Amino acid sequence: MKVFATAPPSSAASGLDFAHHVSEVAQWSEHAGCEGVLIYTDNSLIDPWLVADTVLRSTSRLCPLVAVQPAYMHPYSVAKLVSSFGYLYGRRVYLNMVAGGFKNDLAALHDLTPHDQRYARLIEYTTIIQELLRSSSPLTYQGEYYTVEKLAMTPPLKAELFPGVLVSGSSEAGLAAARVLGATAIQYPQPVNEIVPDPCHAESGIRLGIIARETDDEAWRVANDRFPEDRRGQLTHQLAMKTSDSSWHRQLSDEAPEKSDSRSPYWLWPFQNYKTFCPYLVGSYDRVAEEVRKYLDRGYSTLILDIPESKDDLEHIGEVLGRAKKSVAQA
Repeated sequence: MKVFATAPPSSAASGLDFAHHVSEVAQWSEHAGCEGVLIYTDNSLIDPWLVADTVLRSTSRLCPLVAVQPAYMHPYSVAKLVSSFGYLYGRRVYLNMVAGGFKNDLAALHDLTPHDQRYARLIEYTTIIQELLRSSSPLTYQGEYYTVEKLAMTPPLKAELFPGVLVSGSSEAGLAAARVLGATAIQYPQPVNEIVPDPCHAESGIRLGIIARETDDEAWRVANDRFPEDRRGQLTHQLAMKTSDSSWHRQLSDEAPEKSDSRSPYWLWPFQNYKTFCPYLVGSYDRVAEEVRKYLDRGYSTLILDIPESKDDLEHIGEVLGRAKKSVAQA
């Protein structure tokens, strides 16, 4: 199981305070044994590749998982950045290929491409990146959206640093793109008992937050203190629903419109209050580990965690994941 944490967005702090916080979260994540750290991108945030450089400078082995939006740059530029980071740091970079985003962000860039066509474009875009980094010969490629002719990548990327590729797989178009690219399809999951495994795609993952302690009561006390009710956040969430054509956003919003008192480990309250963009699992170590084990049993091999609150937060999560993996091994 590959585990990624998430870096804080630049909207959470300013200037040097933000850079310091990114470095801190990267170091916590490396210490916790994470494979890498997800770095967001959208019109309101600073360039994710500059954040990736901060992550690389702050750690010795952690890999940036950089969100890549085709509307922002040519695929050659992405390949060049991956190659350059490999040259400078000898470190692998993962790519989180993003086809969509907020409608207003795309409209501001005059990108009016329909949802499913954005995934068709993403396939071409990612294919060019992969072929530039894989091949020692100049690349000629002609597609519907991109064309390159005798394009070479210098410096060449070492084979062991070839980037891992992740694609949002919450829609049929996203799943199809992941299959074509041989990428890991990432979902914002439903409750585990409602999930039907996809036998056509071996590599898949989920994005989840986890709050766990020795007892359920202690975990829920931490969770409710961290994510209190926020009426303004709820209104912002409703507005975001109107400006997004994201399948995962719509699916999660339809899942549970109100706060649940059932104490099920699956919790959407932070998402509904616009505090985060993924479900949470809350409960005792054993209770949450059992839910994680069920996700693993359904074939998910990659886990992207929410932004950690502290170094201790990742240690609690590590306890859950250790118990989940032990349970799988025993089974």
